[in-house]
Amino acid sequence: MKRAEVIVVFLFLCTGWLAAQRFRGGGGEGWIPEDAPIRTAREVPTHSTDFPRWTNAAGFEKDVFTFVRIRYHRNWSGPRRAGYCFTDFPDSDLNFSYRLQQITSLRTDPDGRVLSLTDPELFNYPFIYMVEPGAMRLDSSEVEALRKYLLNGGFLMADDFWGPLEWENFEQEMKRVLPEREFVELPMDHPVFHGVFDLGASKNNLQTPNFFTGENSQYTGVTWEYHDGEECRDVHVRALLDERSRISVIACHNTDNGDGWEREQEYEYFFHEFSEKRAYPLGINIIVYAMTH
Repeated sequence: MKRAEVIVVFLFLCTGWLAAQRFRGGGGEGWIPEDAPIRTAREVPTHSTDFPRWTNAAGFEKDVFTFVRIRYHRNWSGPRRAGYCFTDFPDSDLNFSYRLQQITSLRTDPDGRVLSLTDPELFNYPFIYMVEPGAMRLDSSEVEALRKYLLNGGFLMADDFWGPLEWENFEQEMKRVLPEREFVELPMDHPVFHGVFDLGASKNNLQTPNFFTGENSQYTGVTWEYHDGEECRDVHVRALLDERSRISVIACHNTDNGDGWEREQEYEYFFHEFSEKRAYPLGINIIVYAMTH
């Protein structure tokens, strides 16, 4: 797999590093069937404001970073609060792709992709994203494909799942993929927390909740969610490491970066407190780490 050499450009160095916003009340996400024949994020109507479009240099359209969302099937008898593969779609994918293009030197695909793990095109993309995998269930062909992808240098980011039951389900599925590896908690001095943005010394300060809890947190101070009877206060960023101690899977647990990307144009306090300070910096750090290691 090809890896891009990334030179990060700092455009803004303090609060206010993102461009001016147009805030509006948020709309609801529509239900998308897991097997819907969607190939890009542009194929589904957004529920926020219109997204910028851009083009890349002619002849180099494929020489770009592409945000790839993975579709999977949910085990509907799994943890009851777990979501599914199209949560936050398409707004999170489009917003994140735009911000990555805007504040780093990475050129990005303006449309993003949606792939199944068994799609032959999977190996064309070094980074893939799974949202709400707390009730994910992989079949044997998906397990085999994901194992091959990761062992060949692919990078998986899992995001937005909460509580011990959802973690247990995800960990079990990944154990089927890479039975020889164990998740480790990444310490806050790991380079992934200090690559582009210095994210400090506390994971809990990186917690992004859903937009409703986030907006209310300015009055309540509560930034965590409740799942399956558990108060999910503590953020975990865990990883599966390869034989050279490089991250091949990173799992952001008890935090919802996807909502931080999705809802940035809808709620002003949520944008400034969570999108700008937490979800985007962590996501961008992860992408740059993935593309340079």
